[in-house]
Amino acid sequence: MARGNLLQIESQAGQEELQLITMQNQLETSYLNITQFLEIKTPAGFEVITPEISVDTNSIIAGNVDEIYQIATGNRPEIRSSEMKLAASEYDLKIAKGGRIPTLALNYSFNTRYTYINNLENLSFKEQFQNNKTSAVGLALNIPILNGWQVNKNIANSKLSVENSQYSLEGTKKQLYKNIQKAYTDAVASLKKYNASLKAVASSEESFRYTEQKFNVGMVTSVDYNASKTQLLNAQADMSQAKYEYIFKTKVLDFYKGIPLTLDYK
Repeated sequence: MARGNLLQIESQAGQEELQLITMQNQLETSYLNITQFLEIKTPAGFEVITPEISVDTNSIIAGNVDEIYQIATGNRPEIRSSEMKLAASEYDLKIAKGGRIPTLALNYSFNTRYTYINNLENLSFKEQFQNNKTSAVGLALNIPILNGWQVNKNIANSKLSVENSQYSLEGTKKQLYKNIQKAYTDAVASLKKYNASLKAVASSEESFRYTEQKFNVGMVTSVDYNASKTQLLNAQADMSQAKYEYIFKTKVLDFYKGIPLTLDYK
């Protein structure tokens, strides 16, 4: 083979070595970023454990959008918060309507007195205290008439608050449904993408094996060899990305289902 082929291979090896060093530097930077995020003093000794995960290509996404939505509406805090705000506004409306109801008040008073002026009978403090006792019972009926406009205004404002809370709750539920719908669609699409990437890797591996054999006997150039190898590496990278993308999408659905997130995958 011509010496130029060797030089091309050596040049490609140098480029790949540079790329390897660049990726190692990016990895070290990523370790530093994550340890700083976790407020760990140094990344020394820090290690990310990659779980052994296998994906069944025949697996299907459990449940459907409506089933997941029904589960999510019962455990999502934003739904619960909107429901509590609606309940509070409804109680405020009841309180405002209570302003139209007449009120009946029952009062009781007790009094006594003592005086040293013109005390002709020279009665003692105790005797005056006992003799001057008085008590009274009063019953008052208050009918809201003059403040009716203020009561009506309070009721109107409370009704408006209830309607706003209802719209807010409805909007929160609609947004939740849209999020679940998108997450479900993304999960289904990511599974299809992963299955397609498996086929692409298998084809690229067979193509590279055939090209490598031809290169070893001088039937193809180093350019063809490198192109075939690059195609295989890209296919493998796409497969790895598709795999973890599918796992992430299914974990998002588990999040809406209220299933605790773990590193285990089944």
